[in-house]
Amino acid sequence: MEKRNISRSVVLSGLLWRWLERVGAQGVQFIVSLVLARLLAPEVFGTVALINVIIAILEVFVDSGLGNSLIQKKEADDLDFSTVFYFNIFVCCVLYVCLFFAAPFIAGFYNLPELISPIRVIGIILVISGVKNVQQAYISRTMQFKLFFYATLCGTIGAAVLGIWMAAEGFGIWALIAQSLFNMTVDTVILWVTVKWRPKRMFSWERLKILLTYGWKLLVSSLLNTGYNRLRQMVIGKLYTPTNLAFYDKGSTFPAIVVTNINASMNSVLFPAMSSEQDNKEKIKSLTRRAIKTSSYIMWPMMLGLCACAESIVKVLLTAKWLPCVPYLRIFCITYAFYPIHTANLNAIMAMGRSDIFLKLEIIKKTIGFGLLVITMHHGVMAIAYSLLISCFTSQIINSWPNRKLLNYRYEEQIKDIIPSIALSALMFVIVWSIQFLHLNIFFTFIVQVIGGAAIYLGGSLIFKIDSFSYLLTLFGELRKRQ
Repeated sequence: MEKRNISRSVVLSGLLWRWLERVGAQGVQFIVSLVLARLLAPEVFGTVALINVIIAILEVFVDSGLGNSLIQKKEADDLDFSTVFYFNIFVCCVLYVCLFFAAPFIAGFYNLPELISPIRVIGIILVISGVKNVQQAYISRTMQFKLFFYATLCGTIGAAVLGIWMAAEGFGIWALIAQSLFNMTVDTVILWVTVKWRPKRMFSWERLKILLTYGWKLLVSSLLNTGYNRLRQMVIGKLYTPTNLAFYDKGSTFPAIVVTNINASMNSVLFPAMSSEQDNKEKIKSLTRRAIKTSSYIMWPMMLGLCACAESIVKVLLTAKWLPCVPYLRIFCITYAFYPIHTANLNAIMAMGRSDIFLKLEIIKKTIGFGLLVITMHHGVMAIAYSLLISCFTSQIINSWPNRKLLNYRYEEQIKDIIPSIALSALMFVIVWSIQFLHLNIFFTFIVQVIGGAAIYLGGSLIFKIDSFSYLLTLFGELRKRQ
């Protein structure tokens, strides 16, 4: 493979296709989650959430940081890709065997013996992920994000049909498990059909060591991040009930859909784009700044708008049985609003090859977060949720700190860049929040809040000439010309 030269048009095209892929996938999953929430009891979702905690942590090992190593490396060839492919397959098989035999102990930890079989079945996702991982890295490195769109959408739609049918037929937890397995399998098969790269009969321990030199720090960082994020769910599942966990988990669903769409799109495109310019710090600073401003312009109104009409949304879409998730939903909205600063700063640090700094940041952040969790864990699920909010606010400051030297882009400057978006979002929040006190029909209230909030934000962007609004209009204009 030749050294990359990623143009602005390739970045814009990649961003568009990655965004469409995430919106399409998350849109379908969102609709399915609404249907399943009506068909299944909250405790079923809580039980699946417990299993997903284990799977999410093990899936970190699937990549081993090597996927990002392939993307970041200036010149990666077939020997690099084939080496990572075979190593990943081996690691995934070992992990699945360990999970298979550990299932009784995991079920015993939660005092839920019925978890044994579901854990062993859904664990197959680990092996499938190993087969898929290098194909994903190849697509990201070559910016062929259109292939993600077709693979993800086909898998998601097929899984949606299967999941809803099985839930309606009374399969309970197995409906959610089958949905996940089907989605991953179809996604992987389509990528293997559409992506031209195939593993060669070659392997190099020397190349693996070089890639691991960069990747192991990202692996440990990812383990810390994933383990820490899932630790709250494990604590809730252990100290409280699956129903408590279901409400906490469901509270993150709505804001997570928005954040996943934007964050995954930005991550997938920003990292390879920055990596291709890793020796040009001014260019990386420019990309980082634009990412923070544009993502915040999109993220803040969505999060504050969702926070303002949380109760209406839950009543209309999930029914009253899910109302206990509303306080968690609002906390997660504020938590996720800060993600643009997290994402852009960390991508810049990774792209410059500073995985050592990345690891140090994770250790500092997770030490603080773990301390907050220990302090709050015996004071109720709500206290645990608030500890996440405090931890997240602290973390975005920590993530931005290295770039005051690496890029000469201080945290104060980053905040200044997004103040217009935050101020306009706050104004919209107050107005949208006030609509509920008119005591209108719940469906009408919901519609007025959504339409009114969008009109206020877009109108305000036009009146106050928000920079990111003008940038997005220009961006869409360029994209339309290329179609």
